[in-house]
Amino acid sequence: MQNPPPGEQSTGPYNATPPPTGQKSSTGLEPNIAAALSYIWIVGLIFFIIEKENRFIRFHALQSVIYGAVWIVLVIVLVVLQIIIMVVAGVASSAAGDAGALIGLLVSLIAMLIWLVLPLAYLGTLILAAVKAYQGKTFKLPIVGNMAERMVNK
Repeated sequence: MQNPPPGEQSTGPYNATPPPTGQKSSTGLEPNIAAALSYIWIVGLIFFIIEKENRFIRFHALQSVIYGAVWIVLVIVLVVLQIIIMVVAGVASSAAGDAGALIGLLVSLIAMLIWLVLPLAYLGTLILAAVKAYQGKTFKLPIVGNMAERMVNK
C-alpha cells in the first residue's frame, strides 16, 4: 500500500485521521500514548472510564476491553471443551488399548499446540494494535473494532 502524498490523509478503517498533536487528554497524556497504553487491559478499562472527551482514546480503550473480554470467554470455552475431549479420549483409550492410547496422545499434542499458539496470537494482536494507536491510527480489530466504534460514537 502506498503512502498518501504529503498533506493528504489516508482514509479507511485502518488509517483514520490521527488525533491532533499536542492535544492532551483528561488523563494528562498525549492521545497516542494513552491509546497505546490502553491495550494493557486494566489500563484500558480505567482510561475508558476516566476519558470523557477524546474519542480516539475512548475507542482504543474500549476496543482493548472488549477484545480482552472476548478472549476470556474464548479461553473458558476452550478449557471446558478440552476437559470434555480429554475425558472422552481417556475413556476411549482405556477401552481400545494401544489404539486408544495413540488417540489420547494425539489429542494431548493438539491441545498443547493450541495452548502455545493462542496466547501468542493474543499478545501479537495487542502489540500490533498498540503500535498502530501510538502511530495515531484508528486500527480496528475485526468485529471488536466495529463494536467499539459504535459504542464510542453514541
